[in-house]
Amino acid sequence: MSDTQTQSAVPSAREAAGKRESASERGQGHTHIADGVVAKIAGMAAREIGGVHAMGGGTARMVGAVRDVVSGGGSSGSVAQGVSVEVGERQAAVDIDLVVEYGAAIQDLATAVRRNVTTAVERMTGLEVTEINIRVDDIHLPGDDDSSDGGDSEPRVK
Repeated sequence: MSDTQTQSAVPSAREAAGKRESASERGQGHTHIADGVVAKIAGMAAREIGGVHAMGGGTARMVGAVRDVVSGGGSSGSVAQGVSVEVGERQAAVDIDLVVEYGAAIQDLATAVRRNVTTAVERMTGLEVTEINIRVDDIHLPGDDDSSDGGDSEPRVK
């Protein structure tokens, strides 16, 4: 048997950028990454952080809930809910709207979200993330579950 190592056929974008000219510089084509792709990557990465309850402002969450009910709950568009991006040829800027869990240290949470989103976007796309703006729209309190206000409950006043 021979001692051969399996090497990845696709070098990372950072390795390729520093060692040789790109395919587009050699006239072999151009890769365009859509804003929606970067938004989905950023949305998934932000949701991975503990303390993030939901993404998007109140209206966006309401519209997303209606869309999920109508589509059967499998809408992949909701992954990018609360995320907007600007994508250039080499750079991306990300804006994220969050609802955080009560008790989470918001500054620490924002730092963790920025770190995770930057890592995911740069690793998967090769784009440099120039900025990530985070807006905390709401805080989820322990008794604020998404259960309906229930028409079955007794009225408060008679």
